[in-house]
Amino acid sequence: MSSVPQASPPLDKLRNIAIIAHIDHGKSTLADRMLELCGAVEARDMRAQYLDTMDIERERGITIKLQSVRLNHAGHIINLIDTPGHVDFGYEVSRSLAACEGVVLLVDAAQGIEAQTLATAYLAIENDLEIVAALNKIDLPAAEPEKYAREIETVLGIPADEILMCSAKSGVGVAELLDAIVERIPAPKGDVDAPLQALIFDSHFDQYRGVVSSLRVMNGRLDAGQSVRFVQAKTEHPVDEIGVRTPDNAAVKSLVAGEVGYLIAGIKDVGEARSGETVTDARNPSLEALDGYREPKPMVFCGLYPIDGDEYSTLRESLEKLRLNDSSFTYQPETSGALGFGFRCGFLGLLHMEIVRERLEREFDLSLIATAPSVEYQVTITTGEQVLIDNPSDMPSSVEILEIHEPFLRASIISPSEYTGTLMDLCQTRRGVMDKLEYLSPERIEMVYRMPLAEVVMDFFDQMKSRTQGYASLDYEPDGWTKGDLVRVDVLLQGEQVDAFSAIVHRDSSYDYGRRMTEKLKELIPRQQFDVPIQAAIGGSIIARQTVKAFRKDVTAKLYGGDITRKNKLLQKQKEGKKRMKSIGRVDVPQEAFISALKLDD
Repeated sequence: MSSVPQASPPLDKLRNIAIIAHIDHGKSTLADRMLELCGAVEARDMRAQYLDTMDIERERGITIKLQSVRLNHAGHIINLIDTPGHVDFGYEVSRSLAACEGVVLLVDAAQGIEAQTLATAYLAIENDLEIVAALNKIDLPAAEPEKYAREIETVLGIPADEILMCSAKSGVGVAELLDAIVERIPAPKGDVDAPLQALIFDSHFDQYRGVVSSLRVMNGRLDAGQSVRFVQAKTEHPVDEIGVRTPDNAAVKSLVAGEVGYLIAGIKDVGEARSGETVTDARNPSLEALDGYREPKPMVFCGLYPIDGDEYSTLRESLEKLRLNDSSFTYQPETSGALGFGFRCGFLGLLHMEIVRERLEREFDLSLIATAPSVEYQVTITTGEQVLIDNPSDMPSSVEILEIHEPFLRASIISPSEYTGTLMDLCQTRRGVMDKLEYLSPERIEMVYRMPLAEVVMDFFDQMKSRTQGYASLDYEPDGWTKGDLVRVDVLLQGEQVDAFSAIVHRDSSYDYGRRMTEKLKELIPRQQFDVPIQAAIGGSIIARQTVKAFRKDVTAKLYGGDITRKNKLLQKQKEGKKRMKSIGRVDVPQEAFISALKLDD
């Protein structure tokens, strides 16, 4: 951390922007070039994806967390936020936009508009932000900038002659893009003399300094050493440090209306500085709170259990700290007969679930089991009451259920037109109903399907990519509830239900699920001294069965000839011993079997 004593810049010299784009269209690379051009990072310290601070982001080549940085260009200060591109992290993008007056919409010149490009562009338009469109990767052999500039003009209404051309990798056109940001993005509005109002748009927990919050000052002035009030948490704290990211943390004496920076106030309780919180002056408070953020609604649920039961309290603390950094997932305690104590967690999508689990294991040194992903169902029981079920083991028995409604999505797929047939086949096998088929250009189509969320969360994205050689892109949004013919499939080991393997599936695919699960468990469960029946059942009806055969000692090996009754007598004695052992024995399922079986649909 360095200290840069500096006067607050005038409002007309400030620009607050975010970079938005589809995944892998070059946002982080463009941010790297901007850092270099503005001299924010020494050449010897520069590395690819400089603003991506997590190892997992570098390994996967994706941005997971928004990152802010302050740049100096042509006498102006640009507060830049690099945002994620994947649909599962759309909540990070929406939070970034609340701190900005404009966005750079980046489109790959070799691929054109993708599904998430449209989603983030419409989000920027809803927030009434100025859009500077740019085509990236113009130096690629497959680039067709003129063609895709016309496509952007047709679809988004941005004039083709206003669209900038650049290559974030080589740096061509990046200086012109910075000039366009200064010219086209409006300066922030705000009253420096009004009572302090600052919006927290991101936070993380530092074990030495407590909660570090990223904020945008909307009105007034925030000074180092003053006492501030957190409006929603109803708490007051003295300011330990305020500063800006350049990209290293640099302490400043004050932040005024229009500026973006960070705040450290020695907060140890992670619940006091959540995203969307309003910070005001404790002595002269603002009478009204700023509009915060709409709480995101989880789409995918799974249970997270520590392999070592003693780590349960560590898991609870880790979830609390991680939720400060990523407020878009939810968790609540639950118990499982098979797995012990754990938490039922809700996520925005399958990748989000995978990332949160991996971050818990890496950052907090935990070993976890995740149950199969499921979605939330609306169940109407015979008393007329409606209940929400996100855990298959909570599903009432079939005699108590009047009807079940499942969540549906409106899925938008953009793809080259030659894959239309294979995509229609995929969507229809997943119970999708077409809403719209539109040609964006002679070679590219947009298909909109209404389909069940449960059919999308498993492996729909992977199937879509493999059928289109990676060219199709997907975006989706919730689209209400629809009545469905759904059943709970239970897995029984030696007649006892194992709740971790239960699943809610459509009746048409229930037999297939039961057959695959029993076959998989037959491979994974070690042989015992007695036969172990593995059954899949819907209510009281068995729909599939496999048997793990017992170890069998050859008790007749010592016989050499003689009457057959001698052999039968020994076999009968063995059979009775097996029967007695089965009545007192229990099947121990190893943890590896749980992990492998719950990856049934991978």
